[in-house]
Amino acid sequence: MYAESTAVLGPLATYAEPHCYDLCQTHSERLTAPRGWEVVRLAPDPGALLPSSDDLEALADAVREAARPPAPQPAAEAVGATASPGLGRRGHLRVLRSPES
Repeated sequence: MYAESTAVLGPLATYAEPHCYDLCQTHSERLTAPRGWEVVRLAPDPGALLPSSDDLEALADAVREAARPPAPQPAAEAVGATASPGLGRRGHLRVLRSPES
């Protein structure tokens, strides 16, 4: 029955789940439930809130990947040749020329 439901407050979710919402600390502390509902507040383990070695390794890997120089392009692309006529490339932008020009 809806009037006899329970709202559970705990650590942030690690994956998306229907009918679950992440709240900041301020809003989770002020949360009230409808009349007749029970509110269960799960206190997280303080040690689990600290970054783990897996978190630090993932961060280091992401930094290394971002700092890695781009792979060299084949010679045809390096001199500006394009696969389709009327298409130019500058960095991350593409220029499409109109058929009239």
